[in-house]
Amino acid sequence: MAEAPHICPALTYADAKAAITQLTEGFGFTATAVYEGEDGLVAHAELAYGNGMVMLGSKGTGSEFDKLMAGAGPAGVFVHVDDVDEHHARAVAHGVEIVMPPKDQEYGSRDYTARDAEGNIWSFGTYVPGAAE
Repeated sequence: MAEAPHICPALTYADAKAAITQLTEGFGFTATAVYEGEDGLVAHAELAYGNGMVMLGSKGTGSEFDKLMAGAGPAGVFVHVDDVDEHHARAVAHGVEIVMPPKDQEYGSRDYTARDAEGNIWSFGTYVPGAAE
């Protein structure tokens, strides 16, 4: 069994169900857990990509985390992908807003950047954080 990720970004969304759809269909994440409250809001969800994961939930749940995140701005998340152009094509096919098309960077990575439906910035690239050069 692979080691669980040590760092998992956590985001809140006004429409967490739509965010889960966009992240799974548009970006290729896999929903590994989705828990809804009796009110239909997403209390907690976990979406995996490779050996990484992002956690998310609905705004307005009244949880302590929800209260702490109130008024927080958009977040930026980087995800390593093997084939940037294929990943980009998938996102485009699902109507994701692309803010920077695939580009070869000076530091050797190829990446692109997108904005999700609630303003969070997602970068996808071949850069491997922490890898020796």
